[in-house]
Parts: sequence; C-alpha cells; structure tokens
Amino acid sequence: MHFNSCRENIVKKIIYLLLTCSCNCIFAQQTVKKADLNKDGIIDFVIITQDSSNDHLPYQLQIYFGQANDSPRLIVTTIKAIQPQFPNGRDGYTTGNEFNDININKAVISISNQLLRGHFEHKFRFQNGNFELIGCSLVYSDGMGTITTTDFNLSTGVQIVTKERYDTDKVLSRTKKKILIRPLPRLQDFTPFENELY
Repeated sequence: MHFNSCRENIVKKIIYLLLTCSCNCIFAQQTVKKADLNKDGIIDFVIITQDSSNDHLPYQLQIYFGQANDSPRLIVTTIKAIQPQFPNGRDGYTTGNEFNDININKAVISISNQLLRGHFEHKFRFQNGNFELIGCSLVYSDGMGTITTTDFNLSTGVQIVTKERYDTDKVLSRTKKKILIRPLPRLQDFTPFENELY
C-alpha cells in the first residue's frame, strides 16, 4: 500500500512539472513514458516535448529518476538526440527524417525515426552512471529494389550489414565487422548519425 501511495505522489509531481514546463513553452507534442530505468524499484520518466513556437519545431528529451520520498530528479536533458521536425525552418527543406516514437523495453530506451524509404533506431541503457548508446539499426531502400539493413551492437562491437532484394528476398551480401567504440556515446552528447557508424 505504501508503494502505491508513493508511486501516486511521484506521478502527481511529474504531472506538475509538465504543467509548469507547458507554461513556459507551447508544445505541439508531448509524450511521457514510464519504467524503472535504473532498476531501483521506483518508476522513472522519459518525456519528449516539441516546441511549436520555434520555427524549427525542435524536440526535447528529458529523463527523470523517481525518488521514494522526493520529487523526481532530472538526470538528462537534450535537444540533440532527436532531430527537429524542420531543420531548416518551416519554409525550408526537410531532411526526410521524422521522429516516430520512443519505447522502453527491459530498461532500454529506443528512439525510432522514419526515413523517406526506411527507418532507424537508437537504443540507450543506464550503465556506468550514464545513459549510453548500446545499439543502432538502420533499414533503407535504394528505390531500385534493394534494401540495406545495418545492425550495430555497440556493447559487443559487432556490426552486420545485409543487402537483399525486397521483391525476391534474395540476400545479395552480408558483411560482419568488429568495431569497438569506447567509451560508449552518452545520450546527453548524442546526435543521430553525426558519423557514419551511428
């Protein structure tokens, strides 16, 4: 009973924080996901907001750790992890990348995005005192019948690239590389595809 009461208080506090933020900025989109991200038995929060008053419509990602006897504590805040809806402004050209959703499975945060002919996803887990990038996947079509799938497990350093025909499912090539990146990229410093690997 005490745990349920504590959880309700945390939810109320996070709703208060959201309402407070909403007074300072107009949001076109607001997403809240709940899960125990640091495995301490207390619910944590991932909040995605979009600033509709800004010409680029940027997204902000925030992570709050729940605390048993206090307000949730802000751990991460970044506007780089999700590309803005209009990188060149509302009247400019878009990149073709579009934020899709954020999901949490087994304490792993997945940020998924759509492409004109595919999609990509980045996965983060709380470890070593930070949310670190542990996985990256990219699927895209060349528009001429070939799909390329790249799966990069940053934890193990194994990257697999597969090319196949989507009309016949015939595998054209499959390469496996070992690329060890240390330290792993941190969520607060991360920008999607700032390099060719992730």
